[in-house]
Amino acid sequence: MPPATSLAERYEAADTWLARCSGRPHETHARWDADELAPIASGAHWLVAESRLTNGMPAAARILPEHRGPVLADPDADRTWWLVPPSAAEELADVRQVTVQPAGWTLRCPPCGWSVAGRWWLWRPDGTGLLTNPAVLAAAFGPGGPIRPTKETAA
Repeated sequence: MPPATSLAERYEAADTWLARCSGRPHETHARWDADELAPIASGAHWLVAESRLTNGMPAAARILPEHRGPVLADPDADRTWWLVPPSAAEELADVRQVTVQPAGWTLRCPPCGWSVAGRWWLWRPDGTGLLTNPAVLAAAFGPGGPIRPTKETAA
């Protein structure tokens, strides 16, 4: 599949990927069509690393654009949810500003093109399955400047 080029194509690719992650794509799209959040359980495709928005925004700003995976934000709840690989829990265990939710935990998601119930994608999924590298995320919550991954963290 060639990369999406227009904004509408990018949103469609992202929504298609996210709906597939739900295991119930038609139900997910129906919720979005009704302007509702769609429940998507973590585990099979990604885990959710949760942080306070007030901590997550500065960390997000420290991640270079080419290393940004999907991040969902809810200002009213003061929460950000980072989509990370299913193997990320151990690597993020010592990052006290982040809680990795267990497999099966449900993230209530809006579509990629607009916000629903105050939730919006700070960084939208791109439709390819790109996730936030846990080493990059851990470093972003630590001291220092912009995160420039090594060969090991870029994979």
